[in-house]
Amino acid sequence: MSGEARGFTALVLAGQRPGTDPLARHCGVELKCMAPVGGTPMLQRVVEVLARSPHIRKIFISLPDPTAVEELPLLTSLHAEGRLHALRSAPSPSASVSDFCARQWHSDSPLLVTTADHALLNDEILNRFCRQALSSEDDILAGLTPSAVLKAAYPDSRRTYLRFRDEAYSGANLFALLTPRAQKAVTFWQTVEQDRKKPWRIARRIGIRTLIAYLARRLTLKDAMQALSRIAGAQAGAVILPIAEAAIDVDKPEDLDLVKSILAERANEQGPASN
Repeated sequence: MSGEARGFTALVLAGQRPGTDPLARHCGVELKCMAPVGGTPMLQRVVEVLARSPHIRKIFISLPDPTAVEELPLLTSLHAEGRLHALRSAPSPSASVSDFCARQWHSDSPLLVTTADHALLNDEILNRFCRQALSSEDDILAGLTPSAVLKAAYPDSRRTYLRFRDEAYSGANLFALLTPRAQKAVTFWQTVEQDRKKPWRIARRIGIRTLIAYLARRLTLKDAMQALSRIAGAQAGAVILPIAEAAIDVDKPEDLDLVKSILAERANEQGPASN
């Protein structure tokens, strides 16, 4: 059966680091994923888009307190239908994905990973990513948005960029694990995450020549994916999403203000029908 026919299993990462999350505190909620955007919790916004996509079969949510989904009627309804399941998150995003792959993922169905703070995720972004991913021969794919697209639409938005010779890109919080080999890339992600406070270890894993080439802006995106594939032991690729909103997540209060303004402007342009 083709990937197109069987569709994706979706995993929504809704964990947070120990202690009080600054955005959660700003919004007066216990969990960041429950921060309201336009009156709707971010987590629910993401699940709504996943639930109506023809490419998504089942949805799993990884969060600190799985019972929190009971606060949202849509999620309890999807759970009753057998389409949604809540799991307790691991201490880090990579560990949550790794645990899910080991315990829940059946590799005959491709896995889509996104995040609960992807409040501007919409049908166009999701379905475009899924269509391209399902036609790919790579093991793992990451959604990327060109900096030129993002800066043209939102010049004041502060994003983190991966800077290559041909272009800089911001992550779109969308990943596709298409084959069992993709788990090797998740394992590599875990080692990098564990060594984030020990940059010399990360440099050693990446390779000094590759790191110097990246810092000197001599690497193209294709070069970088080839290097990552060699290091991780899985064929890695990218899905380019030329949609600015794909790269905007809600990680801090100023992000929330930006997303609210985007949604308000969108509602004004579309009129009452958008509601």
